[in-house]
Amino acid sequence: VPAKTYDTGAYHEPGAIGILFKIVHAFLYLVQPNTFPQGKRINYFCLKYRFVIDVAIYYEIGFIVSAALGLLFILLLPLVGLCFCMCRCCDNCGGEMHQRQKKNADCQRSCFATFLFVASLIIRQVVGVLCAYAANQHLTNQVRGAKKLVNSNFKDLKIFLNDTPAQIDYLVNQYNTTKDKALSDLNSNFFFFKFHIFAAIRETKEALENVSVSVEVLQEGTERLHANLTDVKMHLSNTLNDSACNAAQAASTCNIIRNSLAQLNINANFSGLPGVSLQLAKINDVLKIDLSSLVQKVYSQYRHSNFCHNIKSVLESIGSNITTFTRALPVQKILADLMVHLTQSEAYVQDYFPLVEQYDFYRWLGCLILCCMLVLILVFYYLGLLCGTCGYDKHASPTTRGCISNTGGNFLMAGVGFSFLFSWVLMIVVVLTFVTGGNVEKLVCEPFEDKNLFKVLDTPYLLNKHWKNYLAGIIFKNPNVNLTFEKVYSDCKENKGIYTSLHLEYLFNINELLNISMYTEDVALKIEHIQINLSKIILLDEIGKENLLNFSSSGIDGIDFSAYLTEINKSVTKVDLLSFANDLEARADQLPKGALENALKGHANNIRMIHNQQVVPLEQAMSTLNQSIRLLKRTSSELMVKVKNVIGAVNAAQDLINNNASQVIVQETKKYMDTIIGYFEQYTEWVKESISMEVAACKPIANVIDTAVDIFLCSYIADSVNTFWFGLGGSSMFLIPAIIFAVKLSKYYRRMDTEDVYDDTENGNNGYHKEHLYGIHNPVFT
Repeated sequence: VPAKTYDTGAYHEPGAIGILFKIVHAFLYLVQPNTFPQGKRINYFCLKYRFVIDVAIYYEIGFIVSAALGLLFILLLPLVGLCFCMCRCCDNCGGEMHQRQKKNADCQRSCFATFLFVASLIIRQVVGVLCAYAANQHLTNQVRGAKKLVNSNFKDLKIFLNDTPAQIDYLVNQYNTTKDKALSDLNSNFFFFKFHIFAAIRETKEALENVSVSVEVLQEGTERLHANLTDVKMHLSNTLNDSACNAAQAASTCNIIRNSLAQLNINANFSGLPGVSLQLAKINDVLKIDLSSLVQKVYSQYRHSNFCHNIKSVLESIGSNITTFTRALPVQKILADLMVHLTQSEAYVQDYFPLVEQYDFYRWLGCLILCCMLVLILVFYYLGLLCGTCGYDKHASPTTRGCISNTGGNFLMAGVGFSFLFSWVLMIVVVLTFVTGGNVEKLVCEPFEDKNLFKVLDTPYLLNKHWKNYLAGIIFKNPNVNLTFEKVYSDCKENKGIYTSLHLEYLFNINELLNISMYTEDVALKIEHIQINLSKIILLDEIGKENLLNFSSSGIDGIDFSAYLTEINKSVTKVDLLSFANDLEARADQLPKGALENALKGHANNIRMIHNQQVVPLEQAMSTLNQSIRLLKRTSSELMVKVKNVIGAVNAAQDLINNNASQVIVQETKKYMDTIIGYFEQYTEWVKESISMEVAACKPIANVIDTAVDIFLCSYIADSVNTFWFGLGGSSMFLIPAIIFAVKLSKYYRRMDTEDVYDDTENGNNGYHKEHLYGIHNPVFT
């Protein structure tokens, strides 16, 4: 069955960002490792509402706990920030501009700077901001490229709808092949006797003509070849009698060549072969009466009989019935309605797709702003570390620190302030996208991949409490038909026909349309009432028989085949002229340079020319003669037997037709009816198999489902959203240690208002007095 090629490849390869997707999937598995509820459990849950709540909580416990932690973060971090701000305004919590000097101050400063850089900046930059930005940009890129995939799906669906009627017409038209085969058997085999002897007569005539022509060619060719070889020998002998051959260096070579001249002679003699003109004349007399025309007359009488006409009318009526039944099927109307809905849907998508791209731009811009919030905090921390590290002077006292160092401390505190301001906003977005995207992945995408989602949809009485099978209830209005979402999707995925996938036999059953018994009864009834009159049919008259007998006595068996074969098996010349010429030229090269050498080489070239121009055509004529003689010999040995067998078979057939025609008709009619029924059975089985597996192959429907769920919802949206909240949430969580380290570190960079008393020599304290010795008040916060 001819089928179109579909363009849509319902598969998405995310590329390098796929690594992040796999990490997020692993994290979601840690959050929610429980298996997806299935089948009877869900049905039971629907009956037990409280039990449903308990199981839902059990299944969602990971998301509930994570969301609760997020809400706790949203509530507590702004509150902690407010308390921290009020505490510092009261010169507590590091708000007092006094730093207590310690021996390990440099070590603490380095550790705080390192922890802030590693734990807060590098991790947040790689895992957080870049991860969120990559997911945001990936979703936008996929939305921009989704139009091509959508158009491809609509194109495949149109091909599917347009190609289905053509496939059905193709199946119907293939009935003509079955009908033509039945008529071919009727025309070529039924009551038709094949006279193979006619071919034998024609072959015999052609063979005799070939023998006659070949013998004539060979006789003339050998005479001319003999004359040319004699002339060559004479000239070679004259050349060898030259005085140059008497020289000591040339004498032995010339003697060898002189002794080989006797080989230049013909070997086969065709002049004594008997002719075949007498046999050919008798064959021509036989062929003056066209025996094949006699048979054609018999065949014409049979072909135009009432029997052939009735058989053809039966076959034509069956074909018209199949066409009528096919036109009565509601396929065209269903496909036309679907095409209208498809066209409207495509127009709707094309109209609203720019709006989708516009809203996606707003989404992209909002997510970018969230990333910029983190980048702003990141910039403040970077600048604080940079300025604080570069401007820090270990010889300067806390009250005399430089401007650059003090600016670095201020940047760090600015980063802390923005962290408190933005953290709750970021975490709100994280919690919302986490709950939504995570549940889509666990409740839709993963069950769709392992087909558990279809099993849930196929749960009896789930979607409609009165229907056992929801899909069957929608399509057939009969919910008891075993039609499931999973089976339909799997069949379409394997590109099976929609007739098998949707069990359309409940709408129209092709077994009734292609019921062979209905046509068998019709064929048998009409064939039984056929009346055939064979009384006027004469297979072969007396003139034809006489000609066959004349052919058998044409004298072919009197040809002397042994004489022909004896001469044919000989070579044309006693020696191979090419070998003789090559040997002559080689011996000429052994002679001294001069006229003798050149003359011998000229004779060698002359011998080669004689071989090419005369010997080769003679060999071809001998091959033709050989084939013809062997054919005649084989024909002559079987000729009389074949003619007698043919005449005997014709007489038996004529007697059968004249005396037992009715019995012959009954037997042959049954055989022919069985043959026709066999053709119909093959045709119907092929049609059933084609409709089930090839006609309207529903791969585009599975592609649409895969595109909508697996690609658009899961690969494009869910994976991108989940990766976005994963990066944003990681960054938000690292704000807490970043705030602690930044507050601690800023104390070492900012310029203090007061400091401990400093002495370069006393008490070995590296210049710092003990507080209890000098009564200087020490701040509590260090």
